Amino acid sequence: MSQKVNISGIVSSAYVHIPFCRRRCFYCDFPVYVVGDRLRGETSGTISQYVEVLCQEIAMTAASGEPLKTIFFGGGTPSLLSIEQLQQILVTLEKQFGIAAGAEISMEVDPGTFDLAHLSGYGSVGVNRVSLGVQAFQQELLQVAGRSHSVVDILTSVELIHQVEIAEFSLDLISGLPHQSLEQWQDSLKQAVTLMPTHISIYDLTIEAGTAFGRYYKPGDKPLPTDETTVKMYETAQQVLTSAGYEHYEISNYARPGHQCQHNRVYWENRPYYAFGMGAASYIEGKRFTRPRKTQEYYQWVKAGGVIDCEVTPPKEVLLETLMLGLRLAEGVSLAMLTQKFGEEKLKEIHQCLQPYLENSWVEVFGGRLRLSDPQGFLFSNVVLADLFEKLG
Repeated sequence: MSQKVNISGIVSSAYVHIPFCRRRCFYCDFPVYVVGDRLRGETSGTISQYVEVLCQEIAMTAASGEPLKTIFFGGGTPSLLSIEQLQQILVTLEKQFGIAAGAEISMEVDPGTFDLAHLSGYGSVGVNRVSLGVQAFQQELLQVAGRSHSVVDILTSVELIHQVEIAEFSLDLISGLPHQSLEQWQDSLKQAVTLMPTHISIYDLTIEAGTAFGRYYKPGDKPLPTDETTVKMYETAQQVLTSAGYEHYEISNYARPGHQCQHNRVYWENRPYYAFGMGAASYIEGKRFTRPRKTQEYYQWVKAGGVIDCEVTPPKEVLLETLMLGLRLAEGVSLAMLTQKFGEEKLKEIHQCLQPYLENSWVEVFGGRLRLSDPQGFLFSNVVLADLFEKLG
């Protein structure tokens, strides 16, 4: 099946993958292309070629008739794009799908990869939300993680964001880094709050095969923090950030009231979305499809017409995905929605599977919704979900 098909259902979100990075971080297993310290948005060569092919893919994709309400530029390091390249992509999206008034247009940016002129330019072409990849506020931990920025870069970048007055400012941190102490983590949380982002994402380090960390360490190895310490880090983040007025609205995400990431909610609510670029995964017409993860293979795929040949996700997998993603949200999943989509018998089966966790208060039923408790249910979400997958799969 090619992408030139009539798409049923409402698709109003798009993820755009920009793979370029100055260097590969030691924990990263995303599809990236390392360009070193080349100039941002080079007018010829690797980045410009990629943007051209990316726009070809967008232009060959059938529209559902609904304008885009959220667009997310992820990576990689999208802030290595020039203003003109970003505008080229947005113009292509607008032409192909339309962009709704007031759409949330998010862009991941790294400290030290933009100046005032570039950030202002991004805002002028439509970006109204930036996610700053800080990860840590200790220079030694930035080096341990293989990051290419410094603490000074972080503070300078935040100052620029406040100067430009980007409407939504999110900040990313990583817990569980090698050599990271609980005291350092507490310090990072306090510094993050001081910088006044409207949104904070907290990610617990996962050791992935094929990464530098995957070669250096195995889970549980020193100098990685112990499980006891990483649990304490999670609990500390929840305490510090909620006390500072952030709502813990998703396992790894906190936001000021009214500032949740609308694009990411599309994923957690298991709604359809377009995706474009190397290694990007879309979910359209009940089909999940991941594009080639290597640059030349992606280019060849687009040149061949961007053919998508995959099966519709079976109902059983849709159920498990709905539970896996929806239970990440603090409000959980609607019991009425589960009944409507999967039937009363399936809902009874879910309740039976979760009974032990309802009894120990890791899982709750509240206001007609099934949810994990905070923080204990969130902390042990993998245990709960593994049991659901085993019994319902």
